Amino acid sequence: MATTTTTRRRIRLITSGIPPLVLLAFFIFLCVAGPAIWGAAAGHTDVAHASQGSSAQHWMGTDALGRDILARTLLATSRSLVLAVLSTLIGGCVGVALGLIAGMSRRLGRLIGAVIALLIAFPAMLLAIFFAVIFGIGSVGSVLAVGAAFAPGFARLTQTLTASTATREYVEAAHVLGKGPVRVVFRHILPNIAEPLILYSTIHIGTAILSLAGLSFLGLGVQPPAYDWGRMLSDGLASVYTTPGGAIAPAIAIVLAGLTFNMLGEWISDLIGGRNEAPRTVSAAPAELPADTVGAAELSAGHDRLLEVSHLRVVYGSRDGVSTPVRDVSFTVNAGETVAIVGESGSGKSQATAAVAQLVEAPGSVYAKQLEFLDTELLEAGKNADELLGRSLAMIFQDPGEALNPAVTIGTHLLEPAMIHLHEPKRSARERAIEALRAVAINDPARRYKQHPHELSGGMKQRVCIAIGLMGEPRLLIADEPTTALDVTVQRQILRLISRVGKETHSSILFISHDIAVVSEISDRILVMYAGFIVEEAPTAALLETPAHPYTALLVASSPTMSIDKEAPLPSLDGTMPRADQELAGCYFADRCPRADARCRSERPPLEPVGDTSHRAACWHPLIAGEKLPVRLKEPEEVLS
Repeated sequence: MATTTTTRRRIRLITSGIPPLVLLAFFIFLCVAGPAIWGAAAGHTDVAHASQGSSAQHWMGTDALGRDILARTLLATSRSLVLAVLSTLIGGCVGVALGLIAGMSRRLGRLIGAVIALLIAFPAMLLAIFFAVIFGIGSVGSVLAVGAAFAPGFARLTQTLTASTATREYVEAAHVLGKGPVRVVFRHILPNIAEPLILYSTIHIGTAILSLAGLSFLGLGVQPPAYDWGRMLSDGLASVYTTPGGAIAPAIAIVLAGLTFNMLGEWISDLIGGRNEAPRTVSAAPAELPADTVGAAELSAGHDRLLEVSHLRVVYGSRDGVSTPVRDVSFTVNAGETVAIVGESGSGKSQATAAVAQLVEAPGSVYAKQLEFLDTELLEAGKNADELLGRSLAMIFQDPGEALNPAVTIGTHLLEPAMIHLHEPKRSARERAIEALRAVAINDPARRYKQHPHELSGGMKQRVCIAIGLMGEPRLLIADEPTTALDVTVQRQILRLISRVGKETHSSILFISHDIAVVSEISDRILVMYAGFIVEEAPTAALLETPAHPYTALLVASSPTMSIDKEAPLPSLDGTMPRADQELAGCYFADRCPRADARCRSERPPLEPVGDTSHRAACWHPLIAGEKLPVRLKEPEEVLS
């Protein structure tokens, strides 16, 4: 039944496109063959038979000079349609350019956006008349006028589409690769917004036919001896009662052509909107990777420092005030080390790593006493920082579907880092790309190399993102909640894969997650963030066994294990984290902490060693090893409700 219904829908969809396609073919035929077939009849004057009505010889009658009205109407098709297409192209090019600038540039965006909003408030025909007076009367002036009148509509649509596309993760990845704005626009922005722009253009050709006919009718468009449908309609109205064909023929042509392009645009829209997803190839799942045993590595002062972050602060300013998602963060990542940053949503962990990768854009600002990667101060390196990060830092984003550009193949994603930053020839880069896909356990890598992202599952897309990171010379791999968008059966495979890739490439890993149980499987050291601060830092085993900060203790207690008593109440943490625009004098966790006192609310605790130098916590009353934290227990009835 489902197959029959789908077949019927396809048949109806294809059938609905027959009328506009037949009409379009007819108009194209008139444009190409019209001069040869009706050119002589349209130009032949016969004053003796001027202003005659319909007859067997002249179906629509003749004009004041005895010329056949039907022949002239058919011959005018070429000029009318060509001028309409040209005006739409001009309006589209100008509007798309302005919309791209408005959507990409924050300096010019507001100014151009204000101008677009002002112009789009006026009817397009009124703007066309205004611009026709400026550009001059005639064919050229009318085409420019209609194009200028259409530009605000194209600009508004392009600005909206660009603004939504420019925030996608694959665009941010392109910026990290060091691509210029022009290359980003033509490779990543335009291909992904082209579809609605093409549909908009198709429908606007019909509107352009009406607008140009209106200008010619008013005497602002095509001038004698040249003529189009609008000029013919204006001339025919003078004798509409004696020779009605002089007005009816061009009027029918205008309406029919306008409807043709409108129906064509609607049909293309339905065709694209109703198309089925590309069929997925069913294949055997890749073999599960062997488990990696990760020990609780102790911090050593002798390790090489790969990343040094000191007093990092991320601030966003707006008319409503200042928001500070990252207030004061300091940490290090050693060579070959896996460091995890955990915390609830809004704690600032993703913003902190975005600052490291130089992905915080205006109106955000990054401040730090030190932000050093591979002995390079990132905040002072300028373009050198982009080159360094593009070559030596790889990012795995939360949603692989957003991180990959749907308009290009998997192979293109893989080639860019090697060709841009390593200047590797395309042939050798392609061979290495296929090997990278094989290294992340993607079956049949040569075939996957040629596919598009929509042809892969979520887990396969995330593997591709990891393979992209391998195409450079990664020294640091930042994984920003890479398993959140995946189902549980795939999460463990991706975790093991990331850990294995880090070991095989001798790369350090900075793993971001809200789930402390997830990071405990692969991390050597864990940083706990809360309200823009690091509140605890310790080797993984020490933090899980003897958490010092009350917030960490609650995170650990609320993480279920296989040995948990299913009948026991669940730990609960009441209240909410302070907003990013709130500034407090004391500890930001004080209002939710069962151990807080007056000092906690008035004086902010520093991040200091607890017990030994490898374990630090920002708390005036840290938990002592073995000490239990009193927490509110959530009864099973509350959980079910």
